[in-house]
Amino acid sequence: MKVLLPVDGSPFTKRMLGWVAAHDEIFGPGHDYLAFTALPPIPAYAARFVDRTILDGHYAEQAEAVLQPLRAFAAQQGWRLRTAFAPGHAAEAIAECAAAEKPDLIVMGTHGHSALAGAMLGSVAAGVLARCKLPVLFVR
Repeated sequence: MKVLLPVDGSPFTKRMLGWVAAHDEIFGPGHDYLAFTALPPIPAYAARFVDRTILDGHYAEQAEAVLQPLRAFAAQQGWRLRTAFAPGHAAEAIAECAAAEKPDLIVMGTHGHSALAGAMLGSVAAGVLARCKLPVLFVR
């Protein structure tokens, strides 16, 4: 099974990863995992004054802060893990990644503080659910 794990380094991400690791009967090392993080984009009006190499380096540095601890955790679990990142609104970037990668399942943590989805899902989680046509498992 190919599993997309949208991550942001928050306690909600850590809780989701712990839940996935604790459920070997569903997940475990036999699957392919892709950890994806969406980064807040530098506004276009400011980005045009920054050299592309510097901008790319900034995004890579921000992503690495989120993804490096996850790589270590995945190695401890014996997971086959790839990582990716993209700047953009989180729900849109996750949906674009899902469309490109075609995972069997998206597993993500949710903050659960938005009235938008009846206080059950955060706005990013609701946005992913609205944009994706594949199974999404939320861990709260």
